[in-house]
Amino acid sequence: MTESASPYLAAARIIVLGVQHGDPPFRIVEVDGEFVGTARSMTDVLLIATAAGITVHDLDDPDEVHWVGGGKFHWRPGEGS
Repeated sequence: MTESASPYLAAARIIVLGVQHGDPPFRIVEVDGEFVGTARSMTDVLLIATAAGITVHDLDDPDEVHWVGGGKFHWRPGEGS
């Protein structure tokens, strides 16, 4: 699930920010408002969550993971939004 026009913002503990240019491109991951690492895939997001003691049951659930600047399939600059 990607960000929406709704005024409601989920209180997701995990925030995955937009794609950053790099070789390879990456996304910054925050847990509870703190930078915890970078992800290059959905698997990386799950590994970061596990390391933080969080079990993610559904990457599409905005109460679990909030995707900023593109959803869980957006891993390269310029792809969808």
